[in-house]
Amino acid sequence: MLRVDASPRMGTGHFMRCLTLADALARRGAKCVFLSCGLPNHLGQLLQSRGHELFRLPMRDGDSTDAVLAHSDWLGTTQQADAEDSLAALGAQTWDWLVVDHYALDHCWEAKLRQVAHKILVIDDLADREHDCDLLLDQNLYHDMLSRYDAKVPQACRRLLGPRFALLRDEFREARASLRPRDQEVKRVLVFFGGVDERNFTGQALAALVAVGRKGFEVDVVLGALHPQREAIEALCLAEKFQCHVQTTRMAELMANADLAIGAGGGATWERCCLGLVTLALSTADNQRKQLEDAAAQGLVYALPPASHLSEQLAFHLQALLENCGLRKMISSVSLKAVDGLGAQRVAACMGCTGISVRLANAQDSQALHRWRNHPSIRMVSRDTREIAWEDHSRWFEAVLEDQGRLVLIGEYEGEPVGVVRFDLDAKGHAEVSIYLVPEGNSRCRGGDLLQSAEDWVVRHRGDIQLLHAYVKGFNKRSNGLFVAAGYEVDNTRFSKKLHEL
Repeated sequence: MLRVDASPRMGTGHFMRCLTLADALARRGAKCVFLSCGLPNHLGQLLQSRGHELFRLPMRDGDSTDAVLAHSDWLGTTQQADAEDSLAALGAQTWDWLVVDHYALDHCWEAKLRQVAHKILVIDDLADREHDCDLLLDQNLYHDMLSRYDAKVPQACRRLLGPRFALLRDEFREARASLRPRDQEVKRVLVFFGGVDERNFTGQALAALVAVGRKGFEVDVVLGALHPQREAIEALCLAEKFQCHVQTTRMAELMANADLAIGAGGGATWERCCLGLVTLALSTADNQRKQLEDAAAQGLVYALPPASHLSEQLAFHLQALLENCGLRKMISSVSLKAVDGLGAQRVAACMGCTGISVRLANAQDSQALHRWRNHPSIRMVSRDTREIAWEDHSRWFEAVLEDQGRLVLIGEYEGEPVGVVRFDLDAKGHAEVSIYLVPEGNSRCRGGDLLQSAEDWVVRHRGDIQLLHAYVKGFNKRSNGLFVAAGYEVDNTRFSKKLHEL
């Protein structure tokens, strides 16, 4: 269940990132229902075309609001009334997860919905209120992101912070596969300021482009269907021979084809970074200002400070970017490294929705385990790199099956084995975990998903295991990254140095 709204005032970004998460969850077998108030019809139709349900909350015109949060008036009523409407719409059914993405809701509303949700994920960018949640996602990059939510979430809440968790549609990850850092002459410019753009930043950006002159590049302009100046912008695009795209489904393609973008902060920042698209970025809302300042400090965007004569400032900074190939290449390179497009999969895995089922290995798995373990790619990263004889493996595996302190789990995706996770338990309730994906197995499965599924199995079936640790070889950067991303902490480091004989 996902509680999110969209409107000309709040834009469509919250809705679109929730839709991206819902699509990722649905592909892994989850049923997703949206709970919304006043959602525009075209967004409701988009939801249902993706196979999700929509429960509409009643509009409470004229209601007073709480006035205790910076965005309380976005709700159109009190949190108490909205919670009652939500519970009434949901009925007696309980849900595995409630996802909340709304600046006007905090721990008061979330606590009331606990009666129908086993766990709660909050998506936030502001860190300006308290939450009652099990997971918190802030996909933006801030210099103080590790401490922003201190004292604002429960101690046991897991925080998913930074653009590694950016909720991007699959087409962005797919489009980046063939892209390199932008180091060529600018031949195509993309202008996009979100699905609503109530203050018409698009028009001011186009005025700057006209002032700069074409200089040999093409221009793509993207508008939402409800843009307040749609007709005027379409007329200008026709006169200037700009390509105008209204409510397009080709954003990833347009970004991949562009060499430079002019746009807003928010979620589109991470879409552009995923594709290495250099952006002259403007904060079109107060909550975007710090996001863009901190992202610019990390070299991810070229952020334009607030200005009274915006078109003139845009033209000045646009000219600077057009003339500085080295700066564009640097921004493009840093962006590509910061965002890989796998954020939705990571969040879904953290919610325990991996699409992978886990079972205990049995005697019939012995031959397959022996074959996988002896594969060169697995032996290379194992503690013991020698090939294991069948007789030795058989004795070891028979002992494992009889030992309650040793677990071998096999992960399966769509009925096919995709990986192996082993837990070796000691007397203190600590277990060493080792993991590998089946060589030449299903390429859609990620190690993080397998590890999460195995950990969930341990929590359900082995309450005696309290602490996990892992041994990873120093050169194995992929496994090191896997465990760090899964929330493991480095507790010691072992160095080795071989001395040549004199």
